Order: sequence, then structure tokens, then C-alpha cells
Amino acid sequence: MDPARFAERFKRLRSWEDRYRYLIQMGRKLPPFPDEERIDANLVPGCMSRVWMVPDPRDDGTLGFLADSDAHIVKGLIAVLLSVYDGKTPEEILDTDVEGLFEDLELGQHLSANRRNGFYSMNQKIREYARAVAAM
Repeated sequence: MDPARFAERFKRLRSWEDRYRYLIQMGRKLPPFPDEERIDANLVPGCMSRVWMVPDPRDDGTLGFLADSDAHIVKGLIAVLLSVYDGKTPEEILDTDVEGLFEDLELGQHLSANRRNGFYSMNQKIREYARAVAAM
């Protein structure tokens, strides 16, 4: 999903309670995360809740990601990131301003500092993967 499209949908929800519910619903739609990938090496540093993430490079040069968390709202934030980045090339990922989207949606003002930091850590991890693939 393109960031502008997600922002439009999110902003149509009037209350923050509805927005949190929407995030939780998005998190519930994440594909199952493989149990064998729930290892410390796949934990995203900087997240208070446990967040596992692995890249899923595709033959066409685009990237996908598998991720999961033990916290419902964080799973929703993962779903936001993955919906924006899924199927993009490493260069497109590096050119996408998800942090600007985060601020535009006022998520920084309505999430705890820990969740906000976790969001930035997850975004940073995706960008690290993209940089590594782009350098190959």
C-alpha cells in the first residue's frame, strides 16, 4: 500500500480509539511468522516488546518481510511498515519516507515513547536490510 493511501484511510477514522482498533486489526492480518525464526538473532533491537523480523528477498529484485510481535499495537505498526514496504526494491525502500508518514499521522503524539522508539527501530531494521541488499 502506498503511504498516502494508508494515511487517507487512517485519517478517516475520527477517534484514536478507532485508530488503535484499526492498527490491531491490521496486525491480526499479518501472515504467520515461522516458529523457527523466533530466535534472538531475528529480534529487532530497540523495541520494548519482542519483535522478530526477517527479510524475504524475491526473485524479481523486490523485498518482502516477515515479522511478528508479542504486543497487539506493535503488530499493527509492523503491518503498517510491511504494507508500505512490501514488494519494493531496496532503492524504493530507501527512498520512502515512512518517518514522515508516522509524523503526518500524529502517531508520535499518541503512542508511548517506547512504542514510538520501537517503530523507528523496526523502520531502521528494514532500511538496513535494504541497504545490505542494494550493496550486493
